[in-house]
Amino acid sequence: MNHSLTHRYIVVEGPIGVGKTHLVKRLAESFSGSVLLEQPEQNPFLEKFYLYPKQSALPTQLSFLMQRVKLGKSLNQDDLFNDLHIADFMVEKDKLFAQISLDDDELALYNMVYDNLTLHHRTPDLVIYLQASLPVLKSRIAQRGISYEQHVEEGYLKRLADTYADFFHYYDASPLLIVNAEQIDLVNGDQDYLQLLEQICSIQSGRHYYNPLPVSEKK
Repeated sequence: MNHSLTHRYIVVEGPIGVGKTHLVKRLAESFSGSVLLEQPEQNPFLEKFYLYPKQSALPTQLSFLMQRVKLGKSLNQDDLFNDLHIADFMVEKDKLFAQISLDDDELALYNMVYDNLTLHHRTPDLVIYLQASLPVLKSRIAQRGISYEQHVEEGYLKRLADTYADFFHYYDASPLLIVNAEQIDLVNGDQDYLQLLEQICSIQSGRHYYNPLPVSEKK
């Protein structure tokens, strides 16, 4: 089947472990697009945050904010009308993490910095929001074996997933595809990927839901 994309800036979002980066790379390969990937390994505070969240939350969050804003600015320098860019983050996600990580005084300071740095950030042409249950997220985090992620507390992961769900319940700045990624394998599953690709290419506006059948029910 021949697939084509009209969107020039696509963002894949969702909580830790849901499969954002793998999908971004497959989409970029399918359409010869450029990837815009977060680089958590370049955040010097991240490992400390997972070990000592209260002491390290603010510098961790500010470091991520600076990185995400810098990456976002690169979009403004490119020709977004001709080149396809696919990212595994949106700038707004930074606030979601800040809300569950910072105390009130830290959050007030963070918000002042955020508001000043994100005045002119680019709005995606399409957002793909991947969802999965807490056990699936934990399993995928364990499988990919990134050392510092193994310290993620279950309570933190649940708050993060809930915060994402609440954010996208009200999100209307871009066309939105909400994907139940519970049963699908976007890393190795070609059929799962192609079926999702068909959904992605069909979206022009509005909010859409994609709830694929479990593998056992597929013909």
